[in-house]
Order: sequence, then C-alpha cells, then structure tokens
Amino acid sequence: MYCRLRHLREDKDMSQREVASYLGMSQTGYSQYEIGRNDVPTPVLVKLSFLYNVSVDYILDLTNISNPYPRAKKSRLNYHISL
Repeated sequence: MYCRLRHLREDKDMSQREVASYLGMSQTGYSQYEIGRNDVPTPVLVKLSFLYNVSVDYILDLTNISNPYPRAKKSRLNYHISL
C-alpha cells in the first residue's frame, strides 16, 4: 500500500507537501504514511481516493483495478474536497 501511495502522488506530479496541504496536515506526517511508519486513517484514505480518482481498495492494494466506485448521491460522510 505504501509504495502505491507514492506512485499515485508521483503520477499526479505532486509533492508530499502538496498532498499534505490537501489533507490539512504536515509534510512530515504525510511522509510517515508513504514509508509505512503510520497507518492511514479511514478519512484520509477516502480523501486520497477522491484526490487520485481511484478506489480505496486500489490504494490498499486489494485490487489492481484503479477505477473508483460510483459515488453515492447522498453520503453520510461529509468530506470537503478541493484542489
């Protein structure tokens, strides 16, 4: 999973600092996810899936199919997504 996070970020030509800013955290905190030192919380996984337009399963390396699932019309989760 951790290598996949780095590859997704690099494919989008983003720095760790840019992704960390999107997530509202420090670059150092985000880098801990990429190297596998810290587990990625579920809300962060969801935001990353929105950012990279992939499924959480893809980020977690549970599938090699990157297409995201169709989004629910009304979600109980309220994630503010902006870029």
